This record gives sequence, C-alpha cells and structure tokens, in this order.
Amino acid sequence: MSDSRAVEPWIRQSANPKLDRILVTPEGVPLNVTVATAGARAGALLLDIAIILGLILLVTAAGALLLWGFGVALDGDLENAGGPLQLLAVLWIIAVFLFRNAYFLYFELGDRAATWGKRALGIRVAARDGGRLTAEAVIARNIVRDVELFLPLVFLTSGEASGTMSDFTAWAGFLWVAMFLLFPLFNRDRLRGGDVIAGTWVIRNVKRNLADIVAPAATETTTEGAASPAAAYHFSDADLSVYGEYELQTLENVLRSDQDAALHRVAASICEKIGWEPGSGDERAFLEAYYTALRARLERSMRFGKRRKDKHSATE
Repeated sequence: MSDSRAVEPWIRQSANPKLDRILVTPEGVPLNVTVATAGARAGALLLDIAIILGLILLVTAAGALLLWGFGVALDGDLENAGGPLQLLAVLWIIAVFLFRNAYFLYFELGDRAATWGKRALGIRVAARDGGRLTAEAVIARNIVRDVELFLPLVFLTSGEASGTMSDFTAWAGFLWVAMFLLFPLFNRDRLRGGDVIAGTWVIRNVKRNLADIVAPAATETTTEGAASPAAAYHFSDADLSVYGEYELQTLENVLRSDQDAALHRVAASICEKIGWEPGSGDERAFLEAYYTALRARLERSMRFGKRRKDKHSATE
C-alpha cells in the first residue's frame, strides 16, 4: 500500500462523494462513513409511518372485535359495560402512544440503531462524535420529532375536523411542518432538527459481509495447506473480556476500511489493553484473529443470556 493512503485515509465508496465523511472514534481511529441522502431518510420515515399506521389499524380492529364481543355477550346492552369499555378506550390510547413514540426508541436503541424503515433503505443512526449512541441522544432526537412533525399534524387534522381553523393558522402549521421537513436539504450532513440537538446523524450501512474481508477463520489453514497468519494468535478469556459489542462493531468497521493507520493504531490499543507486546507488519492478521475470537465469545455469552454492551459495562 502507498504511503499516501496512510496519510489520507478516505477511499471513495459512495456514488455521491459530497456525502463522504471521516468519522473519528473516541480512540482516535478514523472510519469512512457516508451520510444518508435526504431521499433515503424521507423514504425510511414514510415506511415507518406506514408501519405505525398499520399497527394502529390492527389494534383498532382488535378493539372493534372486542367491542362486538361485549355487544354479543350483553345482548346489545352496552350501557351496562361502561367500566370495560372505558378500560378498552384507555388501552387503545396507550397503544397508539407507544406505537408513535416507543417504536422509534426501541429500534434506534437496539444494536442495529435503525427502525424497520431505515433497515429497508440501508441506513442507521450514529453519534457524530464517533462514540456509542446513547439513550439520551435517541430520546432527544425523537422528542424533537414530535415538535417537528407529529404535534403540528395532529393539530392541523383536529382543527380541520372541527372546522375551527382559520386560513392563517392552517398556513402557519403547513409552513412549520414544511420548514422542518426541508431542513435536511439545507445542510451538508443532511441533519434534521433532532439530529442537531441530539448530536446524531444518519449514515449509510456497509452491506458487505465481513466474511469477504476477514480471513475465513483464525484456526483454519490456507488453500495451500499452510496455516493462516491469524492462526498464530490465541487469546485467553481474560484477553477477550475487556471489550464488548460496541468495540466489536468498531473493530469490524476498521477491518472493512482496511486503512493502514487505523489498523496500526487499533492493534496497538488492543495490545496495550490486554497486556501484549505489539508486533509489526501483521496488524491485520492480529486484528482478524482478535475479531474472530471476540465475536465467538460474545455469541457464546449471549446463548447463556449474558451480554456486555461495551467495555464500560459490568463483566458477565
């Protein structure tokens, strides 16, 4: 590899170079990312809204079915079923609230940091500082979405239904929603208001399978019969216990990027953390072996119901 690659780590990967970015992790490792386009974000939002509406319709249909069941059980005399009917109405309101709010929180706080709509479009939420996506950031960006979109739309639709909305109010509400919907088009990172406040952005997922990049396995041999370079490394449980899922994902991104500077820096950081003496010239083989062993350990732990989200979490 040329020296220029170590100095300038970016390798063009996207069809729109203007959206290519270098994300520096808290450990100082530069990673290549591509900001999601405004079209991809809009498409994901529309898909998510369609899914939420579908879930609400399912709950409404289930409530109507229960209401019909009450009517049959009481021979049509629903006046004596005030308590159950009120409970049913409260449950419906709670379900709608959860679908509208908890849907985004649940999926974006997950390991993939993406709702069903974002997954379909190949994008996800990430912290702009390169660190782990925190619950506070996800909650903040979704609270702002209510102010940006849902509350104005609810206000507009309720006003239209009651016939009490003036033309000025209708236009003000429309301009409010349009301003926030178009906001990503007027900043280089395609951020919406919630991203600005929460310190997040939406980036494109790398869809390549890591199996195409990492050596087949640390313990396997090459096609010529010789042991792979990664097979020379063996890690104890103590060596692997210092990291969690977040560090595994970061290491995966480093291996995908295949940048000499990042490989050297991460290999040295891991060696320092686990008390090894760093070598020279085989950093990628070392990292492939560590990645394979760490992933196997985390998957083995999850089968027993144990998880370690990152190096700051309690040891299993």
